[in-house]
Amino acid sequence: MVKKTSYKDSGVDIDAGNEFARSVKALVKPTLRPEVISEIGGFAGLFSLNTEKYRAPVLVSSTDGVGTKLRIATMMNKHDTVGIDLVAMCVNDIVVQGAEPLFLLDYIATGKIEPGVLLDVIKGIVRGCKESGCALIGGETAEMPSFYKEGEYDLAGFVVGVADRGNIIDGSTIAVGDRLIGISSSGLHSNGFSLVRKILFEKHRLKIDDYIKDLKKTLGEELITPTRIYAKTISNVLRDFTIHGMSHITGGGLIDNIERILPPGCTAQLKTGSWEVPPIFFLLQERGGLDQDEMLRTFNNGIGMVLLVAEEDADDIMLRLKGLKEKAHVIGEIVEQTGTAGRIEFI
Repeated sequence: MVKKTSYKDSGVDIDAGNEFARSVKALVKPTLRPEVISEIGGFAGLFSLNTEKYRAPVLVSSTDGVGTKLRIATMMNKHDTVGIDLVAMCVNDIVVQGAEPLFLLDYIATGKIEPGVLLDVIKGIVRGCKESGCALIGGETAEMPSFYKEGEYDLAGFVVGVADRGNIIDGSTIAVGDRLIGISSSGLHSNGFSLVRKILFEKHRLKIDDYIKDLKKTLGEELITPTRIYAKTISNVLRDFTIHGMSHITGGGLIDNIERILPPGCTAQLKTGSWEVPPIFFLLQERGGLDQDEMLRTFNNGIGMVLLVAEEDADDIMLRLKGLKEKAHVIGEIVEQTGTAGRIEFI
């Protein structure tokens, strides 16, 4: 007689998954916008777009993850901030197109559902959604015991926003004379952590709870700091000013992310020393023996978002950002590209 086998015997606990889904419902409720017409737990999330608010509405979408920063969360056994990172990485990428974030879906894959850990993750996602003004309308939690080790998990997010076609920001109006305004990051954000871990933990054998004098905090406290969400700041600026282009400084650093929005004939000249670089970047450069080009192509170096604006608007936008409690700096300008000039120059 063949012994009965269940799905649970293979490591997948359907009941635990259902109980986790029920626990999430109450957490998600504060993020819901009036346009949401479904509840968490259905086959799909429903969102009724108010088209009367827009002349020619265009949906803007993006997907992203948190990367190996999740290793830091596991090392610290602190999981309530990486959800903020997830929302930030998705939302900031549509904000730069001039879009308003509407709703987000999350995907969590794990070796075994540990409700305490995953609820902390969801709490972070909820905080990020509330901060950015978007609704968390659904998601998926996949228990994959043969794929992820117990205690491991991965995150992905999918955001949808909306912009009027005539107000989409794509960099096409960037012109010679425009100023680059950099809005400060909160630190590393969510990029470059494979290199960070190699330098600090593998090469120098530092511990997550080591107190670092230059940082004035433990290494873990610095590394787990969540990514800034710029949605409400950008929305405020766009109410009264025109922004010609925006760049979210993620993987590729200042060099690649600014270059990708420049129209033909333009070079961005960035003024070295025009903004404050947090100590974590100097620590990584020194301990890793990284040259300046590697730093600028890998990390945000203290600038999380760059706005390209007309010269005559720069001072007023700087005042607005100061009023919004943002640390911002005029970090460069657009000049005419010559035959010998690169697309990005540091002076």
